[in-house]
Amino acid sequence: MIKQVIKIWASVALLSVAFYSGLAAAHGKVNLEADICMRNVSGSMVHLSTYQPQYDPEAEYCTEIPKEGETLWVLDLVDQALRDMPIAVKIVRGTGQALSDTVTTLYSTNHSNGTIKGEFNLDPGQYTLFVTGEGVPPLHYEYPLRIQVTNYQDLFLKSVPYIITFLLLAFFTDKLLKRRQLES
Repeated sequence: MIKQVIKIWASVALLSVAFYSGLAAAHGKVNLEADICMRNVSGSMVHLSTYQPQYDPEAEYCTEIPKEGETLWVLDLVDQALRDMPIAVKIVRGTGQALSDTVTTLYSTNHSNGTIKGEFNLDPGQYTLFVTGEGVPPLHYEYPLRIQVTNYQDLFLKSVPYIITFLLLAFFTDKLLKRRQLES
């Protein structure tokens, strides 16, 4: 009986390892069409990357920033036409219609290499990063930023395999113990 319980627990452990998806929020290397950090307006594309090298030197984030503190950001101007127009970057506290005060603003006219870089140090909470290309017509991009905010829905979805595995283990252990009781 003990051997069977050990086999069941070992199976559960193997299933847990197989279902492990990690809790990292980094978006890594994906193609441009599938990248959640890419914005496309009228064929003009921009890409936002954020980094926190003091916590994880190799992780690249987009809008879900895991910790408060110094955060480096890079805005890649994919479209050549954007490189020739003035670009305004503004970070505002809040999201959607509930925008309040402006936290920081950057105005760039010299970005011929296609990148605009900066850093911010935001408290935990929700913000919106606006990128405006001041051309004809003007282009407007928007990135919601979540600094050290737990997304409970994602957390729950990542834990579902572990919950199912535990419930199956408990069910089979119960059935095995009841069967052993009946045999004695």
